[in-house]
Amino acid sequence: MLKNDASFINDCKEILISAEEIDAMTTRLAREIEDTYAGSPHPLVMVVILKGSMPFAADLMAKIKLPLRLEFMKVSSYGASTKSLGEIRIHLDLPQGDLSDTDLLVVEDIIDSGRTLSRLTQNLLNRNAHSVRTCTLLDKPSRREVDFVPDFCGTQIPDEFVVGYGLDYAEDYRNLPYIGVLKEEVYPK
Repeated sequence: MLKNDASFINDCKEILISAEEIDAMTTRLAREIEDTYAGSPHPLVMVVILKGSMPFAADLMAKIKLPLRLEFMKVSSYGASTKSLGEIRIHLDLPQGDLSDTDLLVVEDIIDSGRTLSRLTQNLLNRNAHSVRTCTLLDKPSRREVDFVPDFCGTQIPDEFVVGYGLDYAEDYRNLPYIGVLKEEVYPK
């Protein structure tokens, strides 16, 4: 259901992470990424996972002071649900076949079960990327179903359903400038 008025802002029971805190996280992550890739002879390719990570990736990219290329993938595991479906579907893949001379940095908005990034990372490694690292804004380790730890992480959060700054529920709430906890009465369980 498309929300077409400002009342959706009141659908959050609390602001978990403010816009200022997000800005500080992206600045810190950009420095960590620069420290990791500085001096690498391989091209750095930021692989942005659409749609949710777009705001995070755009802010992060603007703060990284290294040459980098930009690619997009669209991978789904939620649909209109609040829980991962346990499988991933690649809807948009990288256009290049040979990744052997690239350092890939996969940028994701949130990690829950870990299945999506675990499977995607393995997929990219199987395609002979020189390296594959992951960067996430948010991590919910309490929901982890597979052994997966991101290389770069903004912050860990509790097991709450969050929206804003690209994160959605059924395609709504992406444009909130903060990360908010969605009220339980807004979504079916």
